[in-house]
Amino acid sequence: MTDPILHAASKGHTHGGSDVPLQTRSERLRSVNPSDHTQIDGRDEQWRYLDSNRLGGLDTGVLNNVSTGLHLVAPAEFKAEVVDASDPSFGTAGLPEDLPTANAWAAADSALKITLSGEASEPAFLSIKDVSASSAAHLIVQSKTHSRGTVVIDHTGTGNLAEIVEILVGDESSLTVVSIQDWNYESVHTSAQFARLGRNSRLKHVVVSLGGKTVRITPTAEFTAPGAEVELLGIYFADAGQHLEHRSYVDHAVANCKSRVTYKGALQGKGAHTVWIGDVLIRKAAEGTDTYELNRNLLLSDGARADSVPNLEIETGEIEGAGHASATGRFDDEQLFYLQARGINELDARRLVVRGFLNEIIQQIGIESIETRLNTSIELELTRSNN
Repeated sequence: MTDPILHAASKGHTHGGSDVPLQTRSERLRSVNPSDHTQIDGRDEQWRYLDSNRLGGLDTGVLNNVSTGLHLVAPAEFKAEVVDASDPSFGTAGLPEDLPTANAWAAADSALKITLSGEASEPAFLSIKDVSASSAAHLIVQSKTHSRGTVVIDHTGTGNLAEIVEILVGDESSLTVVSIQDWNYESVHTSAQFARLGRNSRLKHVVVSLGGKTVRITPTAEFTAPGAEVELLGIYFADAGQHLEHRSYVDHAVANCKSRVTYKGALQGKGAHTVWIGDVLIRKAAEGTDTYELNRNLLLSDGARADSVPNLEIETGEIEGAGHASATGRFDDEQLFYLQARGINELDARRLVVRGFLNEIIQQIGIESIETRLNTSIELELTRSNN
């Protein structure tokens, strides 16, 4: 059974109005105006797991636009430019569904636009590092028809950042977007990442969350024409006191599209908290849909908590398949016994199990330098857990 979803209604919504149940995930309020969004409290399902005190003022303060100061390192197939709301791609992929994102939209009146044309053999790297205490960023990643390439957005250092990432996947194109959250411990990061997929397009979207006091990533994928495929992948490793939250939404609005959602996480330490919410909507017109979502969590110590809620809304019976699964547990004693029986000590055996558990996602990134870095970071996390 899936959990019921309660929100303020988008129709007739007024600031501070009473909560009424929404019939579908698609009815959630969308507005670029911060005053249209209610203040954050535990009554709204979007925020039932996250206290506003952990947001570092991203829901209340005036934010500084850092989009114009970002630098892209990329091969010639990528073009980077700063655009404003007059650009036809600005606001095309999605609109804010919560207060921090609306605040970011209001502050970031210009965006860094990255356009991919042709086939890029090397990835593009965008580094976002050491932003100011209350910052906003607006990014647009667009792949032209028949293009192929990868964009890595790498968040490191310190700061509080409310971010918007719009991803426009052109007809017959194939795009990979990797978002890495490897902040210092006290940092706060919210990121609404909207994707729209064209005819016969392919999107691989990978989220990696390792560092930051509070990290909240909300990937959304919307199909606009038949034949498209999306793969939403994620890994996370939460330490004591960290809150890592991921909320994915796939909107099957047209026929004959495919989606796969796979998120895996490990937790250790008192107060380590992860949240994964997976929403999939199959509309009446979306005949031939093929979708599946999976979340698995591995608890490494007492005092850690993982919340996992998969949701399926199906408005047509004419589909290829739809399913979901969620599991949270401790080490598999049989796996540990198997490894120890072959001469591997318990500590090394535990590390091998965790690395194998998370590496299923890491190895799909397809960039050796990134995969090596992430494996090193996970090894440091595992070492910390046994000190």
